[in-house]
Amino acid sequence: MKLLLDTHTFLWFIENHKNLSEASRKLIETTQDEVYVSIVTPWEIAIKTNIASLF
Repeated sequence: MKLLLDTHTFLWFIENHKNLSEASRKLIETTQDEVYVSIVTPWEIAIKTNIASLF
């Protein structure tokens, strides 16, 4: 199985956020298969960071 993480899942995973279920965290950490991050993730993070800096 290949895993594709969307932006929220990726951020919650790297930040150890409580919104990511323990089952999802365990799957990401223990999979023997490939884990991918969406190609638009850096773009989405940049947009959200830029918007947040406006306020």
